[in-house]
Amino acid sequence: MLTLAFAMGTPPGGATGSSSFMSFVPLIFMFAIFYLLLIRPQQKKAKEHKALLETLQKGDQIVTAGGIHGKVTAIDEGVVVIEIATGVNIRMNKGFIASVTKKA
Repeated sequence: MLTLAFAMGTPPGGATGSSSFMSFVPLIFMFAIFYLLLIRPQQKKAKEHKALLETLQKGDQIVTAGGIHGKVTAIDEGVVVIEIATGVNIRMNKGFIASVTKKA
């Protein structure tokens, strides 16, 4: 059986240019699927999160990525001061704010 495969060789007329292109079609198709299902939604979500952080104001009720609920009391460049209980303030990086539950 193995000798039959070697005896068959290449088809008459040699390999055509379209067969080399056809070998790339599945790769192109897979990249298109990855783009539509993974890359594009992730970019959209990152853009929405960036817009949320830019519109953050003092007095907003927020939820952090760790699940802490609190109220924004001060905003610096990349640091936000959050009041999680009366008189209890924590400082955290602005990027760790997951969502705004109530606007000021």
